[in-house]
Amino acid sequence: MKKITSVLAIFLILATVGLADETSFHHVWVPSLKGKAIKAVLTFSDIGKVVEVHPAKGVAVTIPYGQIEKCDYEYTNTLMGGKSHWLKIEYHDQEAHKVLVLLMNEKEYPHILDALKAHTGIDAEILGNARKR
Repeated sequence: MKKITSVLAIFLILATVGLADETSFHHVWVPSLKGKAIKAVLTFSDIGKVVEVHPAKGVAVTIPYGQIEKCDYEYTNTLMGGKSHWLKIEYHDQEAHKVLVLLMNEKEYPHILDALKAHTGIDAEILGNARKR
């Protein structure tokens, strides 16, 4: 009986770990202090319940889901007729209000917005002329 209980306990632990999800996006950019776009990786991690942004240069940012206050999605038209898709995450770090801005790839932005909702439970507010998906 102990052996069966142990096997069931291990199975339940493994099943629970399997439910934890991590979703990453490799076609995002963060603005540098000089106004240039730096390639980054955006990860939604249910294991740590955090949003992580790892820029190719600079310091990574980790935002616990519970510290996110709101998110906004907006696109802007560029001079060459293209669109830039932006995600703004407003959050608090202890008493400080902070903002993280990401430039998203045109093909990935819908998937990023879906992942934001699926992982954090937060729908990005659609600003400006962006049409609802």
